[in-house]
Amino acid sequence: MKAGYLVITELFLPTKGGTAIWFDEVYRRLGGKEIAIVTAAVPGDAAHDIDHPNTVHRVALRRVPWLKPESLGMYATLFARSILLALRQRFGAIHAGRALPEGLVAWAVARLTGRPVVVYAHGEELTGWGRGNKYKVMCFVLQHADRVIANSDFTCEVLAGMGVSRERIVIIHPGVDIERFRPGLPFQDLRDSIALPHGARLLLSVGRLSRRKGFDTVIRCLPTLRAAGRDVHYAIVGIGEDRAYLESVARDAGVHERVHLLGHVAMDDLPRWYNACDLFLLVNRDIDGDTEGFGLVFLEAAACGKASIAGKAGGTGSAVLDGITGIRADGDDQAAVAEAIRRLLEDGTQLDALARQAMQRARGEFAWDAVAIRTRAAL
Repeated sequence: MKAGYLVITELFLPTKGGTAIWFDEVYRRLGGKEIAIVTAAVPGDAAHDIDHPNTVHRVALRRVPWLKPESLGMYATLFARSILLALRQRFGAIHAGRALPEGLVAWAVARLTGRPVVVYAHGEELTGWGRGNKYKVMCFVLQHADRVIANSDFTCEVLAGMGVSRERIVIIHPGVDIERFRPGLPFQDLRDSIALPHGARLLLSVGRLSRRKGFDTVIRCLPTLRAAGRDVHYAIVGIGEDRAYLESVARDAGVHERVHLLGHVAMDDLPRWYNACDLFLLVNRDIDGDTEGFGLVFLEAAACGKASIAGKAGGTGSAVLDGITGIRADGDDQAAVAEAIRRLLEDGTQLDALARQAMQRARGEFAWDAVAIRTRAAL
């Protein structure tokens, strides 16, 4: 058997989220059973793993309140399973999904077995820790990794600021399933399901309902667009702690009938919602270091042939090329966001050009096969 990789990641399908998708899609393309994935046991994992090309090892990862730190049990569980596998099979390298907790475990296993260690960095997990002990441990792990894979130019700069040698950093953007996310899917039933009037324009956002995503900013833009004569509705796909807050923002703005909080949607319906919208947007912002590291949803929208408006914070500039595949606007500037929406909805020629270029870029640069090729070259 050829030397594979030992991949330690808390996040892996069927866990939801861009990081879980990224690791599943890439490693199934990098090899077969010689690649071992150590990851969290989650509901539905048995059905997912049964036909997976890699060897998936599930462990129970729980935080224990009486332990200091609470995550100590997670570190011990990951280390125990990982070192056992590394002693049984000679891997080419040890890979970690993040600096903490996986990266520290991977570094220890790699050094004990004489293997190189590769750590992924996503941006948002690097900027929200302050400068305490966790941040110091994260810096240690990243500075001592043999290779760090950054998901965006923004993340690369954050890593450099943490003392990581630029020679050890390689930028590899995540990808998108261009067979699942594509234009031409039927969507009229979705527009009908929210009673969208004929001729109305639909804005769409997808993401966890958290404050940094900027959903509230878009909602507050709707009265301005309405006053300008634009019949605009806003649909949001996602769940999270801010649902009640967003509902109150919509009521206070007098646009509650134009805001559609869709919650979780069926897997097959998500690409159809992208097709159903006229414009995708996620005007993210930085809140106390909590920021967007890249923005996989922008690639999903682009692959479906939609232009995007992104915020200027974090790493969205790698996902949305300003003036080429969409527009970037300050997520804290409501007037700037409203003007960007108005301009694109009124200028069909520009909107179509951005959408066309976004789709070409997504399908050419961000197909998972292309991401896997770049990853293999970097390892």
